[in-house]
Amino acid sequence: MSFENLGLSSPILQAVKEKGYITPSPIQEKAIPLVLDRKDILASAQTGTGKTAGFTLPILQILSATPNQGRRKIRSLILTPTRELAAQIYDNIKEYSVYLDIKATVVFGGVNINPQISTLKNGVDILVATPGRLLDLHSQRALSLANVEILVLDEADRMLDMGFAKDIKRVLALIPERRQNLLFSATFSLEIKQLAAGILHDPEMVEASPENTTVEKIDQRVILADKGRKPSMLVKMIKEGNWEQVLVFTRTKHGANKLTEKLQKSDITSAAIHGNKSQGARTKALDDFKKGEIQVLVATDIAARGLDIPLLPHVVNYELPNVPEDYVHRIGRTGRAGATGEAVSLVCNEEYDFLRGIEKLLGQKFVRETMTGYEPIEEDEPGPTKSEHRRPQNNNFRKPNIQGGGGRSPHSGGGSSTSENKKPKKFFGRR
Repeated sequence: MSFENLGLSSPILQAVKEKGYITPSPIQEKAIPLVLDRKDILASAQTGTGKTAGFTLPILQILSATPNQGRRKIRSLILTPTRELAAQIYDNIKEYSVYLDIKATVVFGGVNINPQISTLKNGVDILVATPGRLLDLHSQRALSLANVEILVLDEADRMLDMGFAKDIKRVLALIPERRQNLLFSATFSLEIKQLAAGILHDPEMVEASPENTTVEKIDQRVILADKGRKPSMLVKMIKEGNWEQVLVFTRTKHGANKLTEKLQKSDITSAAIHGNKSQGARTKALDDFKKGEIQVLVATDIAARGLDIPLLPHVVNYELPNVPEDYVHRIGRTGRAGATGEAVSLVCNEEYDFLRGIEKLLGQKFVRETMTGYEPIEEDEPGPTKSEHRRPQNNNFRKPNIQGGGGRSPHSGGGSSTSENKKPKKFFGRR
């Protein structure tokens, strides 16, 4: 299968070719023809599988086939949960539409609203937005959603996790009832199914991979650790492993700041990214990380869905997430575009329940490792999983061989959120 077989126009195919994409990913192969046929879809795809192109490419084709007459009106609205994801989708649209007469823009909170108002006054075809800023702009009469033909809810499960359910309902009340609806979610929880039932009309189901599975090329490791020694343990791993680019996840904003300070004191360049940081600070930290100007980016789960870092070799769960699904999104930052990657989880005694929840979600049992001098104070894991599959103590941390797979496919690239400290939610399991 090639992009030429999907029914895309020559200008789009040229842009895709210049991006270096050769073969479509499974989600693109399944979703693009359905979107072109103007079907509503409910799609599930694990992070890093290229679902952004799965909806942006056909939307661009549909809109370019019947261009706006006169002043441009918003014909496609793409809602996302975070600023980073919104910005990334917008960047993808710009790259894919380089040979089309399509204008897009992105709006999100944390930045001055006036430039966004000015851009909208000039008219756009596609608007990428976070819910809060979109509603702010509508309340100021800076935009109209009366001409929306295609609605996309991207990372819908994350939007619900972040408390955007009421905002989504408000947005739905502002757009025409007759429209095409595309709902993308990494998980199909009960809440997502209920949301889909109220929005989608006779939808096609698209599932590119089993729900909540992780990328096969990610080497997942679990190292049992003493909580108080985690900082020095991480420093040792980074320095002795010669890790040059590491994305580290913590559960809280305060924890991210505290760990960043400890890394900096150990002469490891690092920066934190979370909901309390200004958009300018978040953008700079991410850009510096991508450029290699900082070695470690410490993030909360607000960043798990919206970061696209090519060939990122290492992800570290400094603290396990208390929502099992978030583990999938975190480690999905590595192992992208056919490359291999490594995801290491440092697990202390109080996180054993979180670990078991992740194992239940994935349907797999992780090997438990230890590192000499950093073992948990209570050596054995309590309960039925007591040290069942422990590797020998290991002080060597390897640097994975990063190799791209065959053809390269495009992959999906805000306001602050209280979800970074959310309570565990009920696990509904797989469909």
